[in-house]
Amino acid sequence: MLNKTIFILFLLFATISSFSQSSFNLPNLEKDKIRFELVGNLIIIPVELNGVKLSFVLDTGVSKPILFNLTNIDSLQIYKAETIMLRGLGGGDPVEAIKSKNNLLKVGNAINVNQDVYVVFDKDLNFTPRLGIPIHGIIGFSLFRSFIVEVNYSSKYIKLHKPDTYKYRRCKRCETFSISFYNNKPYIEGEVQIDSLYTPVKLLIDTGSSDALWLFEDESLGIKPPDKMYFNDFLGKGLSGNIYGKRSKVQTFKLKTFELNDVNSAFPDSSAISHARKFTKRNGSVCGDLLKRFNIIVDYKNARLTLKKNKNFKSPFYYNRSGIIIEQRGFIVVKEEEASKNVNYGSPKYSNTIKLNAVNHYTYTTKPAYTIVEMREDSPAEQAGLLKGDILLTINGKETHTLGLQKVIGYFKSKEGRPIKLTVDRNGSILSYQFKLKDVFKQKELP
Repeated sequence: MLNKTIFILFLLFATISSFSQSSFNLPNLEKDKIRFELVGNLIIIPVELNGVKLSFVLDTGVSKPILFNLTNIDSLQIYKAETIMLRGLGGGDPVEAIKSKNNLLKVGNAINVNQDVYVVFDKDLNFTPRLGIPIHGIIGFSLFRSFIVEVNYSSKYIKLHKPDTYKYRRCKRCETFSISFYNNKPYIEGEVQIDSLYTPVKLLIDTGSSDALWLFEDESLGIKPPDKMYFNDFLGKGLSGNIYGKRSKVQTFKLKTFELNDVNSAFPDSSAISHARKFTKRNGSVCGDLLKRFNIIVDYKNARLTLKKNKNFKSPFYYNRSGIIIEQRGFIVVKEEEASKNVNYGSPKYSNTIKLNAVNHYTYTTKPAYTIVEMREDSPAEQAGLLKGDILLTINGKETHTLGLQKVIGYFKSKEGRPIKLTVDRNGSILSYQFKLKDVFKQKELP
């Protein structure tokens, strides 16, 4: 499935008052445009908290801003109000956090002078290793409830519009949906086709997950992985621990007239979603890899969502065929050669001047280390002999630190049969491995 290394969902189920809270404002502006990075199907926006510039994931599935990964940010002042416990996806225990009040939060030119934030100091709660860029938190409901928000996935920007002055344009190629809310999270209705049966589903709109579609198994509704079309896998990391389940595809997913085929789908284990299922009408989530195929207008005030196809709509759904998940963990020391220099000894006025060419200079620098942190059983990588803890040094002859984490992951999502050659550091020993990417679903059909 596409980008299984980054399915981190922070779905909080604490009871939080909603529209009565303080809101963002756009002083002297009707709208504001903010550029974002799209990394692993997640929207990364610049955010300023109490005067400190940070990077946040824009997540429709989160009720309140959450901060984490604050180890190296000494200048940030957080005013402790009370200690609380937060629970989200995953089968583990709740995590401790502090609820901080009266914070100044700025997104572009939008300002909230009285924002509550939740600060988690657990070092394991961190997007950075999975995305390869610094991420300090998540923001969602508090921004979406203040504006009508355009999300242009194709051009990578959002626009914040004041609801009272925004005017919808006529759009023949758009579809508009009524959305509903539960615990300040938005839900949309669609249809999935599994084993030729169409089933209506109510799904969380979740820009904070990089997967395409999550479905909660329900035999009575026919919501289950098709026979011989699934494999067990690590799905990601939630607020309350790791999430495992099945990866599969559904024949068709419909949102009114919009129809997508062979959609990557994850079916999380029931233990990881026990709290999510307290909302009994929910059947899963529609996530970043599917949402990025549209440009979107999110209107919480009028409870509506507008979708328009973009250039990504017909892109196929890919998944990681290698069976390994890598994270950016720590650093490696790399020897790099500087440009050659010509050196002259003596005076250019005399014939006995000595000229030496190509004097090599080397420097030693630290680069990110990409480490295998999860391994799918019987995957091509495991069969080749790779192990959890191996540090990837090269992939198909290219040094991994020159590519970046997301490009390295991209190799594993290539077409079936592509050869992968890896050099790894295993406890100081340099080892080489190779394997070919395989279609797991075809493997399932073999005797």
